[in-house]
This record gives sequence, C-alpha cells and structure tokens, in this order.
Amino acid sequence: MAENKAVHTRGLTFRYGDRMACNDLSFEVEAGSVHAFLGPNGSGKSTLFKILSTAYPLQDGDVSILGLDLRRDAAAIRPRVGVVFQSPALDAKLTVRENMIYGGYLYAMRGAALRSRVDEMLRHTGLSDRQSDRVSDLSGGLRRRVELAKGLLPRPALLLLDEPSTGLDPGARRDLWQFLRSLEGVTVLFSTHLMDEAEHADRVTIMSEGLVVAEGLPEDLVRDIGGEVLELICADP
Repeated sequence: MAENKAVHTRGLTFRYGDRMACNDLSFEVEAGSVHAFLGPNGSGKSTLFKILSTAYPLQDGDVSILGLDLRRDAAAIRPRVGVVFQSPALDAKLTVRENMIYGGYLYAMRGAALRSRVDEMLRHTGLSDRQSDRVSDLSGGLRRRVELAKGLLPRPALLLLDEPSTGLDPGARRDLWQFLRSLEGVTVLFSTHLMDEAEHADRVTIMSEGLVVAEGLPEDLVRDIGGEVLELICADP
C-alpha cells in the first residue's frame, strides 16, 4: 500500500448467512483526509465500519489500515483506531469524567498519563466545566462530544464515526464538524445517509446494497447526481 493511504481495501466481502452485507468493496482513503461513506440504511456502511474497527473478522478480501494487514495485524491496529459507533456507548449514570476514565482503561491507559490525557481532551472538546455532570443530564450534542473525546483518548491515527450526527440538532451538527475539522494528523472516516453532511468530506464513497456505486469529490457527485432525487417504487414500473 502507498504510504499516503490510511485505508486500502480490495474485494472486501462480508456475509450474514446468505445475505451479502458488503460485496467486493475496493476503495482507498488518503492519510489525513476526511472521507464519507454515504448510503441509506442497510447499504452496508455499519458492517464496513465494524470490520475496519476489528470488531468483525475479515471474511474475504484484503484490507490494509495504517500500513498494517487487517487479517494478520488486528491487535496492532486496534490501539491506533478511535471508534464512535451509532449506538451510544456511554454510561448515563456515570459522570463525564468517569466515562472518560473507563474509556481509557479499554485502551490500557492508566495512572497519571490517563488523567492528564482526560484533562487535555476535556479542554479540547469544551467539556471541562461539565466533567462532574452525569451523562444523563447532558444534551444529545454534549453526549456526542463526550463520545468523540473518549474515542480520541489514545491519540488515534484513524477515527471511525458511524452516523456521528444521529439525533443532533443543526447547531450541534455544526459544532461537531467544526471540532472534527480542527483535528490535526487524524484521518476521519464517517458514515451518513445525509448528502449535506457528506459535503463536509474531502471525498465521498456512495454505497447501496453492499456495493460501491459511485466515488468522488462531493461537489462532483452533487453535480452529476443532482441536488435532489425522487425515487418511485411501484408494483409494475
């Protein structure tokens, strides 16, 4: 894989029994870029992200992440990847800081180094004054910010975000993208079903029914596809 590629896949295929979730996916992601995977629910985006995060084993195909082979080097890849899945991964009964500390434990972080990194990320995400609040008392936007801060604790080279703006109002979505754009030296992959959100990316891969159906710059895809698409489904077209 070329040195400037953070992710490189060829023929990635994954099945749930007889159902094909990812079908012969081949794509590349430039290091340091923001790359979107756009598609409706059921298009294979979440399965792809679970494979890239090492949560699901690679069934077929070849995948390199940060220059490492996913099939052979999953254990070495894992500490270099931050993950924020669509489903919340915070304990609502714990405080913001407690959630961060326990998140650090999952990355084998301990002691003064962990406390210092938690303080750094709380400052960086504007959460220092909320660190003693229970997560249950936070707005959806602040909870998402805690999840991002937790995912960035190990200083990942690659950050995977599955539907990062789910449940956020327009203001919180704007804050989210300002924060993500402020990150330096981190490759960001995110999935979405919203075209306007995909426009925040440097490059977009469009998926449907487990297939890559288009790829390119956001502005090129908008021009080629059009601003809005009306889909008609009828019994006898």
